Amino acid sequence: MKRLKYVLVILALALALPVLSFPGRETRQEPGRLNIAQEKDLSELMKQKLEHSQKLLEGLVRRDFDKIAKNADALILLSNRAEWMVVKTARYELYSNTFRRSAEDLIQNARAKNLDGAALAYVDLTLACVKCHKYVREVRDARLDQRPPSALASLSPH
Repeated sequence: MKRLKYVLVILALALALPVLSFPGRETRQEPGRLNIAQEKDLSELMKQKLEHSQKLLEGLVRRDFDKIAKNADALILLSNRAEWMVVKTARYELYSNTFRRSAEDLIQNARAKNLDGAALAYVDLTLACVKCHKYVREVRDARLDQRPPSALASLSPH
């Protein structure tokens, strides 16, 4: 009887072994979904974007053209990082390009010491952010809607 228990335990472990996740082992990832490391990188990138945007606004309010140009340049650099490309669609690319153009306009207006032009470019930059974030949420929601009902049930808070 004891021998049978040992055999069953060993058999259960042998069957469970393939589904256990070991450190360093890649897990399957849904297409279009970010893994934990990517989410962390993106979260850090968005935090930096927000910080530079706030410093940009401070530069506008204080009429500090060097601060405006420096932070607009930092935003362009952030937007060129790989983590920035959350969704690979033409519309997302359009929003990213609009964001970069607005940041470039900020730099040009800061160099020309044109506060009104810089302020308008900042508004354009902010609108590009808001529209893009709205779009990304819509794309992610649409992808969730395309999951089979059994997968959606596991996401339900009930």
